[in-house]
Amino acid sequence: MPHTLASLVNHTALKLTVLAGGDRLDVPVRWAHASELIDPVPYMEGGELLLITALKLDAEDAEATRGYVRRVAEAGVVGLGFAVGVNYEEVPQALVEAARQADLPLLGVPRRTPFIAISKAVSAAVAADQYRAVTAGFEAQRELTRAALSAEGPAELLARLAAHLNGWAALYDASGAVVAAAPDWAARRAARLADDVGRLRERPAPASSVVSDAEGDDRVELQSLGTGRRARGVLAVGTGAPLGTAERYAVHSAVALLTLTTERSRALQDAEQRLGAAVLKMLLAGEPEHARAVAGRLYGGLLDTPFRMVVAEPVAAEDTTGPPPAAPSGVLDALADAMESAAARTGEAVLTVPDGGRLIALVADGGAAAAACAEYAAAAEARFGAQTRGRGRAEAGRGRAEAGRGAEGL
Repeated sequence: MPHTLASLVNHTALKLTVLAGGDRLDVPVRWAHASELIDPVPYMEGGELLLITALKLDAEDAEATRGYVRRVAEAGVVGLGFAVGVNYEEVPQALVEAARQADLPLLGVPRRTPFIAISKAVSAAVAADQYRAVTAGFEAQRELTRAALSAEGPAELLARLAAHLNGWAALYDASGAVVAAAPDWAARRAARLADDVGRLRERPAPASSVVSDAEGDDRVELQSLGTGRRARGVLAVGTGAPLGTAERYAVHSAVALLTLTTERSRALQDAEQRLGAAVLKMLLAGEPEHARAVAGRLYGGLLDTPFRMVVAEPVAAEDTTGPPPAAPSGVLDALADAMESAAARTGEAVLTVPDGGRLIALVADGGAAAAACAEYAAAAEARFGAQTRGRGRAEAGRGRAEAGRGAEGL
């Protein structure tokens, strides 16, 4: 907990007395600062306990005192500490009344208590609070790491993160769909942020934003996951207040761990794409058995079930009066993400291979990836003013690997 005026008053070695504002002692104190300037406001940041002896201030002048107290209160000073027995044997009544009118706590500092003792007490409390936050952050990091390595993986990590933040957490995949949330009700809250997530995904990763909506009474932070130009996912966390130091450590740890689980190495991606290209070439060459042997377990028996071959290629729209369409590579990357995400949610296998300015894919016939492909094509045409077209690269048809070379238009 942050240090407060109340904790200073209860510090037996300081022997401070409350002269005004006794109902506002629970306010946090960021620092203690001594100043004898008539106008110390330019040097204040807010949250300070201002220590004075009234060396230059006429503390018995009611008008001057009211102006001084009003200015420091408006600057965010949380309290005044007045040294008794230095320039004034007693705390001037004008200062007490001014503090009461401004609802600003006023503490009497006995002569035997040097200002530096108060500054040291505040400094020690601030350091202890920061140490507790860092320690809690490291403990959260260890807990989240164990969760990420568990059988539940990201789902367990989100549950631990939500509990640590006393809020909620959700994970979106590369297509912007919610794939996990904690607690369970958070999935509905996360779904309402689809537009905000979409805008964040359009920015190079890593990126972040703070969002809110009229229906939510929480503060939501979005963090994209990935290290390249495309986000591989997005983490959303919702809390009732801005994140503190410990909570920030936990979120950063979660982002790092989720990035490791969602961002495959470029070498592995290249290897999978080369393998996928080889499988496609074998199928088109009439060598389904060789294709099945090369595919192995990677594509989950895709070649043993009815499938469709999809060839997607962005084509400039005839109507050029609208906004410029997205870059072809960006459209095809997003299409691949949409199909892979849809397949992952249903346990389907899908094979996607970039081929120059096109995307070639094998998808389960009538499956989620095929549906996602059709939905994306319609959405892309409406959004970007472009359309996709399918080109047959083999005899149209459906079947198993032996007779499963077909083309499906988008």
